Amino acid sequence: MSSTETASAEAPPDRADTTPPTAPFLRANAVTLVAGAVAAALAGIVWFALPHEHDIDSLWVFLFKLTPFIAASVAIGWLDLGWAHRLRLPFLLVPACFLAFFCFFVPRIFFVARKPTEDLYYTVLTLVPFVILALVLSFRLGGGSRNTTLRLCAALLTLQLSGLEDLAFLTVNPHTDPKWATIPEVWTWADHMRVRLGHYPSKEEAYAFITVHVLVALAILFVPGRAVRAAWTKVRPGR
Repeated sequence: MSSTETASAEAPPDRADTTPPTAPFLRANAVTLVAGAVAAALAGIVWFALPHEHDIDSLWVFLFKLTPFIAASVAIGWLDLGWAHRLRLPFLLVPACFLAFFCFFVPRIFFVARKPTEDLYYTVLTLVPFVILALVLSFRLGGGSRNTTLRLCAALLTLQLSGLEDLAFLTVNPHTDPKWATIPEVWTWADHMRVRLGHYPSKEEAYAFITVHVLVALAILFVPGRAVRAAWTKVRPGR
C-alpha cells in the first residue's frame, strides 16, 4: 500500500474534504451565504421585534424563535471547507465567537444580574443556542462532515428543549425556599413544555417529556443514516 493510501486509510472517518476549493467562492458557499443572511434577519426580528419575556403563549411564536438556529445550522453545515481554510476562517470565526460571548453575553449577564428581570432569563436563553452553534462551527471548521454537523445541531437543540435544565435547577441547587425544596407536582414555569403539551406538565409528565427528548437526541446522534433510509423506504407507499 502506498503512503498516500496509508494516510487515507488512517484518516478519521468523520473528516470532511479540506482540499483547496475547486469552485468559485459564491457558487461553493451559496447555501451558506443565503442561509446565513436568513439567520441574521430572523435573529434580528426575534431579538428586536419580539418581547423579551419568559412566558410563551403561542406554539407558533415558540417555533418561530427556533428558525434563526435552524437557518444558522444550515449555513454552518454547507460551509465549503476548502474556501474556509483558504480564507483562514478558523482563525477568524472561532475568536469572533469567543469575543461575542466574552464581550457581549458576559457583561450583559453581569449587568442584568444586579437587578434580575426578564432580561437575565432572555439573555441566558439566547446564549445557549449561541454556544451550540459556536461549538458546531468549530467542529465544522476543524473538518467535521456536514452530516455530523447537522446531527449535532439537531441533537443539542433537542436537549436544550428537553427540560433537562429545569430538572437540573431543581436538583443541583441548594434550595432554601420551601417552594423549591421538593420537586413540584406541577411545573407551572415550564412554558416550553406547555405550548407543546397544551397544559403545564405534572411531575410525571415532565419526567416523560425529558426522557423522550433525551432518547430522540441519542437517536439523532447514533442511529446510522442507512438505517433511517431503509426504514423510510419500507414505509413509503408503493415501495
